[in-house]
Amino acid sequence: MNKKITSIAAVSLAVVLALGVLGCGGANVPEPSRSGYQGGAVGAAVGATAGALLDDDNRWRGGVIGGALGAVLGGAMGEISNRAAQQAAYQQQPVVYTNQTGNQRVEAYPVQRRGNCRIVKEKFFEHGQLVRETEREVCD
Repeated sequence: MNKKITSIAAVSLAVVLALGVLGCGGANVPEPSRSGYQGGAVGAAVGATAGALLDDDNRWRGGVIGGALGAVLGGAMGEISNRAAQQAAYQQQPVVYTNQTGNQRVEAYPVQRRGNCRIVKEKFFEHGQLVRETEREVCD
């Protein structure tokens, strides 16, 4: 059991470190936001753990595949959330982003202004169900 946890932790750490190296922006590629990095890290850890637990034949393979997929999906959702919040704050109107299949949606609503910052409420939906609601501070 202890060996399994060590393997999962090692795979998760490797994926997160790889994302940090590969995620650096180039000349024409915008630098990912803090939300993108956080979403990618959480997605990598959850994906690696799930992949290692689900692949009975080769836990390392499952961990690496799950971690990579989780990092991409988590990072993408973090970036989408960040962009929706910024757009809602600067345009002072609600913003909705929906994926191509229509099963995931992010809504961002400007709530109030606090000094140089605006408070934006975000709602995350999957298959029409509200799964998470947060508030984010967007500053000039």
